[in-house]
Amino acid sequence: MRPLLVALLTLPALVACGSAKNGSQSDSSFAALQQRGETAMGVNQYTSRHIFEPLPDGGRIVLQRNEPDPAGEQTIRAHMRTIASAFSRGDFAVPGFVHATTEVPGTAAMKRLSGEITYTPHDLPGGAEVVIVTKNPDAIAAVHEFLAFQRMDHRAGMH
Repeated sequence: MRPLLVALLTLPALVACGSAKNGSQSDSSFAALQQRGETAMGVNQYTSRHIFEPLPDGGRIVLQRNEPDPAGEQTIRAHMRTIASAFSRGDFAVPGFVHATTEVPGTAAMKRLSGEITYTPHDLPGGAEVVIVTKNPDAIAAVHEFLAFQRMDHRAGMH
């Protein structure tokens, strides 16, 4: 009876240790994502804010500095212009690099339908955005899939 009691009392501690280990692994994976993001985007990801917002005709990607940073803001604006140009050509290598995957969800359809999607960069206070617009329902679904993955992986809210 006593070994059973010890086992029952020890089980919650073991489960907690396993959860902490998984959380630690998740945190180190997120830290690696943030580091790759900084390499690709040129600004510290922990002191910047992402928004990946689905819209009825596509969506938008926003990147802004949390505090005034003129050099960082210019870096973001240049990055967003580069991203808009690359995405227009069906080139999604940067998101693949940042997320350490060969294909980010949604990008296969976005490549296939690249002629029906526009990517327009706009400067914003503290950074910039890329507005994604299409009339094609399949492209809208792909853009929304892409943005949902980005939101989840970057741990970013809508606003």
